[in-house]
Amino acid sequence: MKIALIGASGFVGSAILKEALDRGHEVTAIARNPEKLNTIDDEKLTLKQADIMNTGTLAGILQEHDAVISAYNPGWTNPELYSDFIKGSQSIQEAVKNSGVKRLIVVGGAGSLFVAPGVQLLDTPHFPEDYRTGASAARDYLTIIKDEEELEWTFLSPAIEMHPGTSGERKGTYRTGQENPVFDENNRSIISVEDMALAILDETEAPKQVRRRFTVAY
Repeated sequence: MKIALIGASGFVGSAILKEALDRGHEVTAIARNPEKLNTIDDEKLTLKQADIMNTGTLAGILQEHDAVISAYNPGWTNPELYSDFIKGSQSIQEAVKNSGVKRLIVVGGAGSLFVAPGVQLLDTPHFPEDYRTGASAARDYLTIIKDEEELEWTFLSPAIEMHPGTSGERKGTYRTGQENPVFDENNRSIISVEDMALAILDETEAPKQVRRRFTVAY
């Protein structure tokens, strides 16, 4: 496949990039600072610098791809994190439509998963404050993209625990859920970023979650 990957140099994006290249896909890696990826020597990789907010330019880059994967994150320390995430995500959504590509996979957050009837993880008292703004933006964008009827979109919420400390291992397995976290035998919802990337590429190659959100964990 020919895949456009937005946010390719980030924590999540770099894992998706490796998985996609390992599977032999052609990847256009789009990032604010694509030079971070200069060390990757793969003839199937094309690097592109883009301003996500420039919808027209982005649409031109996305043309003639089979799918777009967005791991867009304006930065956890960005003082405008909430508004930039919403505006950037909407710009990506519009650019995909304008490009003629039909398939969009968005990496969101776990904060919108329901941990009890009517209660989302984000609204529980122990949700980490450092992640609250970004999680709120991802939750609100999920509400926005649910109204999208033209694109074949998918929104992936990772496990509750997916951070650098859970990385470094690709088990090659995962379980899926829809609106509720997937827990293991120790009552933990956890996955490595490598195995979340595995799930994303599985969904890209063989869509099963079109126009809905799903989650993955061990």
